[in-house]
Amino acid sequence: MQIKNIKIKSKNIKVLFENKKSENFTNIWLRDHIFNEENWDFVTNQRKTFTAALDPKVFIKKAKIIDNGKYLILEWSDQKKLAKYSGQFLYGISKNNNLKNYFYKTWEKKDIRKDISLKFDKAITNEGFKILLKNICTYGFCLITNCKPNKKSVKKIANKIGYIRQSIFGGLWSFEANNKMSDSAYSKSELRPHTDSTYSNDAPGLQLLLCCKYNAKGGESILVDGFRIAEKIKKKNKKFFKILSTVEVPGNYVGDGVSLQAERPIFKLNKKEKIIQVSFNNYDRAPFKLEEKKTLEFYNALRKFDTIANDKKSQWRRILKPGELLIINNWRVLHGRSKFKGSRKMSGCYINKEDFDSVCRINGLDSRE
Repeated sequence: MQIKNIKIKSKNIKVLFENKKSENFTNIWLRDHIFNEENWDFVTNQRKTFTAALDPKVFIKKAKIIDNGKYLILEWSDQKKLAKYSGQFLYGISKNNNLKNYFYKTWEKKDIRKDISLKFDKAITNEGFKILLKNICTYGFCLITNCKPNKKSVKKIANKIGYIRQSIFGGLWSFEANNKMSDSAYSKSELRPHTDSTYSNDAPGLQLLLCCKYNAKGGESILVDGFRIAEKIKKKNKKFFKILSTVEVPGNYVGDGVSLQAERPIFKLNKKEKIIQVSFNNYDRAPFKLEEKKTLEFYNALRKFDTIANDKKSQWRRILKPGELLIINNWRVLHGRSKFKGSRKMSGCYINKEDFDSVCRINGLDSRE
């Protein structure tokens, strides 16, 4: 982003960008963000400047634009060395930055493209891995086919994304209908759409699920875009949306030697009122009580959420075959399973949200919701 013009004031400088948008940058903020050897450690990527010691009255002596607007050069009152700021950096952090357009697409069944899947051999290449990440950023999930039906396949894909997360189920885990753990996943029953680990203060960002064995009838995997549910509710019933984004719902896991509990709204919003997480698991919801009026409102809002989540028009469905792996954004996409008869073995793992965000940034993608 090129800088077209500047205007120095007593306490700040006004920068006009090529798209005709402008931003004011205070002197002390600019002085704190000099990226040169005196102020920044380029080996550790850490700040050298002792921010608290900066003179709050620091001022700009001279300023000029160079390289056709690519850079802004400032001469400071407390430093002899000139400071260089790129227009891209200044615009990137600007409140007027329209480059920060989150490119996720909310979806229903009809919106999912056929090319949402990748073959394993391509997914582990640099080119294919970037497609994998973009699919997760855009749709909240990706399907990997032609995997070897064992934990090694899960581990290989997971290690390209980030660190495998340890949980009460282990790091890499397998499950079948044997009731080995205190969790409904270890059964043959229907699992209605939900997110995992609502009982964790920091729920896993990604879940990997690989089908290792399928000799059954039923057991269809179900995915639902939680962000689309939020959009629909916000559009049609703002009262329900407010309830689901403000009422802290507790989740718990009791058994297997642990007692875990956390609470957060079903729709978690950031400071800009943008949704950043959907957290819903009716199986793991802990008992809690609201005042009478709010209780009725909560149950009505919850019923609306559940109705949309279980509408087949909202759901992407597939019976996973041995060697097919789903990667699911657990902060966005609800997953479930139809009931089944016979045997079905799955392997998988969790990855933290911050590790997924990190690998996306390294690959030039924006994973933020």
